[in-house]
Amino acid sequence: MKTHYQRNLPHLLPPWTIIFFIFRLADSIATAALQRLVEERELAIQDALCQPLATGQVINIKKQHFAKYDALLDKADYGPMWLRVPAIVEAVAHEIKLLTELEVGILAYCIMSNHVHLVVQLPELPDFSAARMMQRLKGRTALAANKLLGRQGEAFWRHESYDHVVRDGKEQERVVAYVVNNPVKAGLVEDWTQWPYTYVR
Repeated sequence: MKTHYQRNLPHLLPPWTIIFFIFRLADSIATAALQRLVEERELAIQDALCQPLATGQVINIKKQHFAKYDALLDKADYGPMWLRVPAIVEAVAHEIKLLTELEVGILAYCIMSNHVHLVVQLPELPDFSAARMMQRLKGRTALAANKLLGRQGEAFWRHESYDHVVRDGKEQERVVAYVVNNPVKAGLVEDWTQWPYTYVR
């Protein structure tokens, strides 16, 4: 079983773990804004590594970077908003539910206008690959969405996804609460139950 892979970022995805994914539409964050965010994170990490208790500081920097990254997506002021199209959202939700065919446990998801939050439990199977799981999910949904949009051969999703291993039950509660409250934080609804594209097991 392949438990890790690397593109621009390392991805460590052990079997039988709970993983929090975020994947977004292609070109949904301006390149300059994303570059600034990455540069800020790298400079902050370099400074932290020179200090005592560097590990804890680096973890906090990464959390702060993620919060800023997610805030850029929530602003939804740049790039395509194809996940506002009901037929496309329904296609994405349908393919998420079909991950159960791979024995993946779906704990929660929230589909926003330009990105998706997803919390799953990976199966403990000898030939399971989380990378292939995401390829399947993004490939099938991109095909369906591009067909609905009358496009062919164009990138629908950003090629790389964010992922985070959820380490214990308390963190799982925090992550699921974060996912379902995303539309509230973005100012779209007052209560998470009002958002039609949220699921919690």
